Amino acid sequence: MRNPKRLAEIRKLPCVRCGNPDSQAAHSNSAKHGKGRSIKSSDEFTIPLCAICHAAFDQFKLGGRAESETMFEQWLERTNRILSLNNKETF
Repeated sequence: MRNPKRLAEIRKLPCVRCGNPDSQAAHSNSAKHGKGRSIKSSDEFTIPLCAICHAAFDQFKLGGRAESETMFEQWLERTNRILSLNNKETF
């Protein structure tokens, strides 16, 4: 499922790992989020990562698959809280 609005909001946030203000929308690498061969997971499973952290995450340089999934879940929860707070502030 694609959600251009969410991706735009994600890109406005700093990197959830290092704080770099120049971030990208990084999709989950987990099959449980819909990731498959050449198929991205749903946009609802995106977090802001800078290019360096995004590459390290995608190449499993931050830990094995289990550690990466745990980190992603924590980062996704934090990202969704921030987006929720940002949306409340606009009203």
